[in-house]
Amino acid sequence: MIRPIVVIKYVGKIIVIIGIAMLSSVFWSFYYSEDIIIRVLLASAITIILGGILVLIGQDENLSYREGFAIVTLGWVTASLVGTLPFLFSGYFSSFADAFFETVSGFTTTGASILTDIETLPKSLLFWRSLTQWLGGMGIMALFVAIIAGLGARANQIFRAEIPGPVSDKISPRVRETARILWITYVVISIILLVSLYLSGMNLFDAFCHTFSTMSTGGFSTKNQSIGHYSSLIQWIIIIFMFISGANFSLHYLAYKNRSLKNYLKNREFRLYAAFIAVLAIVAATGLNHIPSLEAKIRTILFQVISILTTTGYATADFDQWSNTSKAVILAAMFLGGCAGSTAGGIKIGRYMIMLGRAKIEIKKIIHPKALLSLRFGDKVLSDALILNVLQFFFLFIIITVIGTMIMGILGLDLLSGFTAVLACIGNIGPGFGLVGPTQNYAFIPDIGKYVLALFMIIGRLEIYPVLALFLPEYWKD
Repeated sequence: MIRPIVVIKYVGKIIVIIGIAMLSSVFWSFYYSEDIIIRVLLASAITIILGGILVLIGQDENLSYREGFAIVTLGWVTASLVGTLPFLFSGYFSSFADAFFETVSGFTTTGASILTDIETLPKSLLFWRSLTQWLGGMGIMALFVAIIAGLGARANQIFRAEIPGPVSDKISPRVRETARILWITYVVISIILLVSLYLSGMNLFDAFCHTFSTMSTGGFSTKNQSIGHYSSLIQWIIIIFMFISGANFSLHYLAYKNRSLKNYLKNREFRLYAAFIAVLAIVAATGLNHIPSLEAKIRTILFQVISILTTTGYATADFDQWSNTSKAVILAAMFLGGCAGSTAGGIKIGRYMIMLGRAKIEIKKIIHPKALLSLRFGDKVLSDALILNVLQFFFLFIIITVIGTMIMGILGLDLLSGFTAVLACIGNIGPGFGLVGPTQNYAFIPDIGKYVLALFMIIGRLEIYPVLALFLPEYWKD
């Protein structure tokens, strides 16, 4: 039986963390002498006070397995709800649906937007918009586990419910230490990117915002033209760091710890991740003959393939206008996603490895029906239960996408726009094709459609099971 009084306390702590993070937007509002500074302060104060009240009301007791999942899902939903306050109070968003959609898109690192003219927003709102992505990239719950002491065994339940991928890596025997190491690695690489962008000619404010949205593979930009606004050097830097963010962060830490790149080369998932990017880029190149410069062609193709495959969603070109071959490559990339343990969304390369490995075993069993064959992921032998979990995940991903496409069709979207809108949201990608292409936005979708797509974003970010479990009646029974 789930005890609401216990869940409330932990959700309250999460809200306090969000409120404190929200305060950082006040600096930019003050620096640029914006007239919404009081509104941003008020939003932060309300968030912190609300979280504090929930902490006082709740009880600090041992968590059950079900309560851990409830805290993760409800924590993300409440973070998205209070995260709308700066947008709502500012007066720049016409409805709660718009503010909620933008906030969920931020925290889930989807990057889909309802904004038609990004550059008209105050700097404080642009900063908060990007910061939500950075917080959501490595995970709000992972941050919660990393900084909140005294969770004990309860930390494992919260951490495992959020960490992306079919198999979670434990860098340290203690979950809190693993979360702390991953967040430190995330922060250090973010600082390197921040300095690189600034030294390459991007102003400090834009460097912060694009660092947040690149490292989180989120894709929010401060410019209407996205990364296409910036120089080729900045685009190459973004390409490199999108690639880094789409890889398992455990590998980055081990590379630093061991002072060696061997872990990358030995990791089958990373090698397949790099191979997918290379193959898709080569195929896409056959359909882009309109770009005369070889450097520009390579940069454009690599940028868009990596951006979509890692679910970042930045754009330097309108790929909706590319040849059918090149568009097919982008669509294929939307179904892939990054590595397990990365900030990327999507189905994940690791799951494809497991499904293909299982298919290979089934084929071998036709030839050798009595053979006992096991499937490995890295140095781990996978249980049948985990393999079934992966297969069910893929099935649910497709089913939800189909159902979502039908809903979008009922709301008036054409098949291509509706299908890719749902795929882009549940995959946490951002742009799709047609009416939701890289030069378009989601503003035209009715409010009910925005709420549905926001739900799909959360389902995709939490990898389906934690969210769907809450809809089962037996989940709430003893």
